[in-house]
Amino acid sequence: MNFDRELDARGLNCPLPILRAKKTLGEMQSGQVLHIIATDPGSVKDFQAFAKQTGNELLSSAENNKEFEFHIKRK
Repeated sequence: MNFDRELDARGLNCPLPILRAKKTLGEMQSGQVLHIIATDPGSVKDFQAFAKQTGNELLSSAENNKEFEFHIKRK
């Protein structure tokens, strides 16, 4: 999937991946896509809730080798 920016949140625990994603999305234009890589298993539910609360769209969520990847489209 194509994306405009990438956020490496590996090694960070809740709530840091969400806080960094929120900050990064705030610097992006509407419709741009942020790719996030995280290692915190709790981030799966966190990013689902984050997308619902903020109106940003969670385009994809996947686990690969104990790493979690997300694509979020800025509202």
